[in-house]
Amino acid sequence: MRNLKDLLYKVSLELVIGPTDIAVSQVHFDSRAINSGDVFIALKGTAVDGHQFIEKAVAHGAKAVILEDLPDYRSENVTYVQVNSAHEALALIGANYYDNPSKDLKLIGVTGTNGKTTTTSLLYQLFKKLGFKTGLISTVEILIDGKVVPTKHTTPDPLTINSHLASMRDAGVDYCFMEVSSHGIDQERVTGLHFVGGMFTNLTHDHLDYHNSFAEYRDVKKRFFDMLPSQAFAITNRDDKNGEFMLQNTKARKLGYALKTYTDYRAQIIENQFGGLQLKVNNQELWTKMIGEFNAYNVLAIYGCAIELGLDSTEVLEAISQLDGVSGRFQYFTTAAQRITAIVDYAHTPDALKNVLETINAIRTRNEKLITVVGCGGDRDKSKRPIMANIAASLSDQVIFTSDNPRTENPDVILADMEAGVEPIDFKKTLTVTDRKNAIKTAVQMAQENDIILIAGKGHETYQEINGVRLDFNDRLIVADLLKQLNK
Repeated sequence: MRNLKDLLYKVSLELVIGPTDIAVSQVHFDSRAINSGDVFIALKGTAVDGHQFIEKAVAHGAKAVILEDLPDYRSENVTYVQVNSAHEALALIGANYYDNPSKDLKLIGVTGTNGKTTTTSLLYQLFKKLGFKTGLISTVEILIDGKVVPTKHTTPDPLTINSHLASMRDAGVDYCFMEVSSHGIDQERVTGLHFVGGMFTNLTHDHLDYHNSFAEYRDVKKRFFDMLPSQAFAITNRDDKNGEFMLQNTKARKLGYALKTYTDYRAQIIENQFGGLQLKVNNQELWTKMIGEFNAYNVLAIYGCAIELGLDSTEVLEAISQLDGVSGRFQYFTTAAQRITAIVDYAHTPDALKNVLETINAIRTRNEKLITVVGCGGDRDKSKRPIMANIAASLSDQVIFTSDNPRTENPDVILADMEAGVEPIDFKKTLTVTDRKNAIKTAVQMAQENDIILIAGKGHETYQEINGVRLDFNDRLIVADLLKQLNK
């Protein structure tokens, strides 16, 4: 049991009707989960308004209701707490409910369009390798010192976040690395958390189905750095034109990393090949298994973070050289006989797709074909579809347009949107195969000795969402099986 008054600590209250010095049980924002003695928080969502379910929550036994708009009818035995923002209240109440677990470990948040998952996952690997008990909250998985917890969102709801952080605290975790999405910032999911560091990777075209403009998307990202305390550090990619903007109003210590700009953490690419990268990081040489310029940025970011957290430079570089890549991020498979290489990557934004294709083109000899399999998600930002198709067609020898996660949209409509972006000169390079498995199979059948296949968009995902239903689907397993059959 918790005291409602304690749960409301730091919450900005507009009006309170009823006592707050009362014992309550659990906190929920889903009325279906309410039991006797619980607190119900009525959230205004993009599709559903929780205020519609206040009476249902009270009928199920809610002892207190947190809301923005008071209902006409109020039960005498229920405390009603009116707030300006129920989302902010949920975040603060969630932190208070679990006794503010983020204060008891070192929490580092990573935001940006591309690279969040790779950066947080590599930091998790690095700190584990260096002997620390470590936690991870990412798109791919939530890890509590090696224990895997399933996840569906880049940034979970505040109750879930604080529940995981409490489990980490109880497990003795020293450091937690967390992806911070623009949705999570905008919906106050990280409000009330105590970050010792924040990192910015880059900002490119994405999520404009949710944010009204690129400027709004950028400004939401910036809010994360605005909330960092003076004791924290903020590391930004100085090669990204938005990097400096992120730090304008932060109280945190300002730092930068870059390949092309003079700043605190710098790197030079000495060698870039399918076997890995050779870098010079702050005048110390490093070999890493990871590939491409975008991974050079990721390596530099985690190096800077580790140094700011007080670790030894030589030990950090040695550990980085032993790190593996992240599942579904430039993960490649080869056949022994035909020497065909297939690369699976999560690239689902124009900039990410361009980076991956340019990386492959920089490494390959041009005596082989580059075949790209790519689609775009349904019920999401439609404006990037023609852009991604144009990039794929211009930077590949052959492109197969296919389904990604069509969700509730007609896949053929999505593909038509993509095809509209192809330049006339590139039409002859393109092929459309709606079924994704057949598209991957077609690419493998088309490939000849030494050819390279890029399968972009889904990466680590193990499902495909069609008509609102998630079906088992794994690009990596499918292409690995098809290549294995070529070796027989």
